[in-house]
Amino acid sequence: MALGAFDYVVLTVTLLSSAAIGVYYRLTGGKQQTTQEYMLGDKKLSIIPVGFSLMASFMCATAMFGLSSENYLRGTQFMVINASNIIGTPIVAYVFLPVFYKLGYLSVYQYLEERFGKSTRILASVAFSIQTVLRTALVLYAASLALNAIAGFSQTASMTVVGILCTFYSTVGGIKAVIVTDLFQSLLMFGSVFTVIAVAAAEVGGLSGIWRIAYDYGRVELFNFQIDPTVRHSWWSLMLGGMFTYVSVYGVNQVQVQRYLTMKNYGTAVRTLWFCWPITAFLSLSMCFAGLAIFSKYRDCDPIKEGRITSGDQLMALFVLDTMTHIPGLTGLFLAGVCSSALCSVSAALNSLAAVTLEDYVTPLTNFDIPDGKRVVWLKVLVVVYGILSIALAFCAHFVGPLLQASMTILGIIGGPMLAVFTLGILIPYANQKGALVGLVAGLVFSFVLGLGGPKPPVHNLPTYTNGCSPDSFLDYGVNASSTATLLLPTSMSTHEIHEENYMYLYRISYMYYIVIGFATTVLVALVASLFFESNANTLDPKLLFSANPNGVERQVEPSRKRLSTVSKTVTFSINS
Repeated sequence: MALGAFDYVVLTVTLLSSAAIGVYYRLTGGKQQTTQEYMLGDKKLSIIPVGFSLMASFMCATAMFGLSSENYLRGTQFMVINASNIIGTPIVAYVFLPVFYKLGYLSVYQYLEERFGKSTRILASVAFSIQTVLRTALVLYAASLALNAIAGFSQTASMTVVGILCTFYSTVGGIKAVIVTDLFQSLLMFGSVFTVIAVAAAEVGGLSGIWRIAYDYGRVELFNFQIDPTVRHSWWSLMLGGMFTYVSVYGVNQVQVQRYLTMKNYGTAVRTLWFCWPITAFLSLSMCFAGLAIFSKYRDCDPIKEGRITSGDQLMALFVLDTMTHIPGLTGLFLAGVCSSALCSVSAALNSLAAVTLEDYVTPLTNFDIPDGKRVVWLKVLVVVYGILSIALAFCAHFVGPLLQASMTILGIIGGPMLAVFTLGILIPYANQKGALVGLVAGLVFSFVLGLGGPKPPVHNLPTYTNGCSPDSFLDYGVNASSTATLLLPTSMSTHEIHEENYMYLYRISYMYYIVIGFATTVLVALVASLFFESNANTLDPKLLFSANPNGVERQVEPSRKRLSTVSKTVTFSINS
């Protein structure tokens, strides 16, 4: 299917606008000639663009397709995860953020060297890099699904073009270009999701019609309170796993912490975080509702069973193909939103990966004092390198399962141990260097075994139907129509339970608990191991620990580049109420 001329105009203007923003910031102001400007925007960015950037770097193409697919195939229970963020936001704002803001390190993992030594810092940085590159590849793959299904672009070309564009404006424009384009692209992302909902609502009599159909077909489920950890989504798994994931991503992840440090002071950063929470929740709930909107269209003729698509992650793209192509520009708007959702996450990741690599690998390991001008050149080269690596790995992303679960698993198996080691450092003075390192290694190893080991039971879907399909359509897509009768019956729970008993209990645990288990393992092992080594709690610098009253603190930071390279020779950080 070819896009219309107006669709191409909308899509092209969107992509070129992102590139133009990068060029603009390269040619204006300080022209990205210092590390302070290139990586922290001279600490002059404001609440609204940074708030949207915090949201956009987390809510990406995998969320857009994954959340809609989840609600279409398995119901609305996942919506509950948004409530967990209410608990996570104050933990990030008042426990982790004050410590990082006082120190002001460009790489958040520099804190770990101060607290637990160079080995812990490097291991944590490597874990972050692996996590971020894998998730970036997944985002590029998700965007390519839509471009391939709707516009007919090859997945190879789609991943390459989006990846190159992200790399370009991230390289030339620095953090300012990344954050401003995030704001622009976030609005397009909202527009794409709202367009899907509006088109479906127009066909079934409004938003209430979408909800009524979802309820009648058993898609509405919000009160699953089963304690069994093998239940994929329940209040307990979503609240616990969601809260730990939120704190891990927004509290100790380089991508987000770097954005806080673009703000002029701590108080502004906290207000930005509280601004980010409702818009993130609103977009998440909208993506979930978009899945119900798509279900209202295909409730009696499931396109997966019909053979039109092969996975739920392709549902939204198919819906656009079936409902919007006759309206000039609407398909182009949707594709622009999809590309924007990928650009947001990928550009944020590339910028932070470059910062971590220079700060945590190159500088500490070489002990070489790199002049500030050359540091910017290094950073730009690293952005290009990580852009190429992400594009290459995106070609392997089709081997993963559902996009939502794959993305959350990547966040969980590395995020749990990482959150644990920062928590130990900030809240537990008793934890020492060797104990923390042993705990981090044990937590990462166990999390990888839990998350990537197997085999695991298949994901159980709610029943879908084909009684509204034309018999000829099955032949058109190479599906045997006579075989669909058995697909009309819901899978019985008893059959599902018997089937799951064939799998090891460890691998039946809900993926939402991976981050909780990784966190608990790391903390437990680290505390026990710390018993066998000498504690340095009495000699710790107070700035490395949690303070119940961070207000009014003003600190001059004069870091040594030989030991810890930061963004300037003297930086003043004011933490205001």
